[in-house]
Amino acid sequence: MKHELYPIKFQPILKDKIWGGEKLKTLLSKDTNLTNVGESWEISDVEGDTSVVTNGSLKGKSLKDLLEVYKADLLGTKNYKIFGNKFPLLIKFIDAKEDLSIQLHPNDELAAKRHNSFGKTEMWYVMQADKDANLIVGFNQDMTAELYLKHLKNKTLTEILNFDKVKAGDTYFIEVGRVHAIGAGVLLAEIQQTSDITYRVYDWDRVDDEGNERELHNDLAIDAFNFDMNDDFRVDYKTDKNTSNEMVACPYFTTSFLHVTEPVLKLNTKDSFFIYMCVEGEAMIETEYASEFIKQGETILIPAGIETYKITSANAKLLEVYV
Repeated sequence: MKHELYPIKFQPILKDKIWGGEKLKTLLSKDTNLTNVGESWEISDVEGDTSVVTNGSLKGKSLKDLLEVYKADLLGTKNYKIFGNKFPLLIKFIDAKEDLSIQLHPNDELAAKRHNSFGKTEMWYVMQADKDANLIVGFNQDMTAELYLKHLKNKTLTEILNFDKVKAGDTYFIEVGRVHAIGAGVLLAEIQQTSDITYRVYDWDRVDDEGNERELHNDLAIDAFNFDMNDDFRVDYKTDKNTSNEMVACPYFTTSFLHVTEPVLKLNTKDSFFIYMCVEGEAMIETEYASEFIKQGETILIPAGIETYKITSANAKLLEVYV
């Protein structure tokens, strides 16, 4: 079974969003007729949005099909024991032409109880940002539920939010319960638990083509806030070449920054699949039986059963993810 597996690519699932733009098409070469492309779901096992293989002998098979057939050879033994035939991560590229809504995500416990879902811990890696573009993460002062609700009621929420100006390479870790929003002009890579549960608390009073405001979830959101968080959401990481520089390590995923300028031999000792998101340049990934090319804006899955592989590039920047 193992030798049937190879570096797998999936068909991106593109999402039209009220706040989406053109960069997924122009900068990341996504093929679509949609006008406001906000998200490209690169690897997804979300119900109704399951990824489908585009390369090799498994072309046309869904991620669900792969999980049912290859099980631990795809996920890793410990991951398969925990997740079974459910892929634990949702991998995306996001282009915000306009500000996203102010939002937060519930933890595993709340999400399971209310939505039969995982929670949504996530991280962002900024690929490109227009001049003065920002991200909203957390509050700019100590916060209580009472103070937050007062500002929400008075429509002065933006006065208490923390705005960070960002540039390419900036990385943020967004824990459940932390208020956040991607600002206009930011293109980023997002790695998260497999969940589509978002609590929207403010949407800039926007309306759609029919004049309707988008639904808010303030009743659900108040229980999901963690007002006791500190502000350690900015991620510092090394950028040493040709080695994996750990960025984020949490119970749900570990992500490293890998800048490849000469061949890098990888030995999988983690009992996990590996995902590579190409955020700059292009690279070749070779296994014993197969090779696959990856360029900026593309994502590749290395099944857990592949124990060694080589990444070759003159100059590529990759996000390397495992569970």
